[in-house]
Amino acid sequence: MGGDKMGKRWLTLIWLCLLAVLGGAYNREEAAQAGAWEAGMPEQTKYVALTFDDGPQPETTERLLDGLRQRGASATFFLVGERAAACPELVRRMKAEGHQVGSHTWSHVRLQGANVQTILEETGRAQQLLTQILGEGSYWLRPPYGLLDEQERALLDVPLIKWSVDPRDWESRDTAKVVEAVMGTVQENSIVLLHDIYPTSVEAALQIIDMLTPQGYRFVTVEELLALNGVEPQAGTMYRTGTG
Repeated sequence: MGGDKMGKRWLTLIWLCLLAVLGGAYNREEAAQAGAWEAGMPEQTKYVALTFDDGPQPETTERLLDGLRQRGASATFFLVGERAAACPELVRRMKAEGHQVGSHTWSHVRLQGANVQTILEETGRAQQLLTQILGEGSYWLRPPYGLLDEQERALLDVPLIKWSVDPRDWESRDTAKVVEAVMGTVQENSIVLLHDIYPTSVEAALQIIDMLTPQGYRFVTVEELLALNGVEPQAGTMYRTGTG
């Protein structure tokens, strides 16, 4: 009997040791798999803002909004007032789906060098329309061509947004060239200039999102991008990137 008990104890000890070895091997394998997965992931999230000028244009802007929603991406739209007046429901959709809406003047007039009356009328009329459609808010301005002198900026009571990446999509109207230009220059905190009135630009924007997302990029509004960097936007100040 004593020998049987001793043998059982030895079998139990051997079994426990075996389980410990197997368990340790499993944990090491699991840890190795987790480490490999983490090694393939970006080290940190990088934020970038896609911006779209000159719209809205129903066919192309709707396609863009659909694509942004499918990808969980946010963007900023600088609208031409006379175009926005023709499709207010599209403007409301932009805001409802989490995008930032701003002004690109009423008729896309060049503000730099214009007289004070023209500057105030072009910007004020567009701001008034956006307020009528979306309610009270601060609708930031992108001056056409990104140009304003210091004295002209002082006339305006909203932040001004330029860009740091310009693929000149309006010029080439070539999806592949636009994608290549953006991918070659974009970096964390970039503000990318595009135009949602061109089908080629809309397709390029969606391809850019699909290519940058696996690299750790996330797409936010300009307002969100500045906030993420602790920047408090000031009226009359021109911002080119998420850091200022």
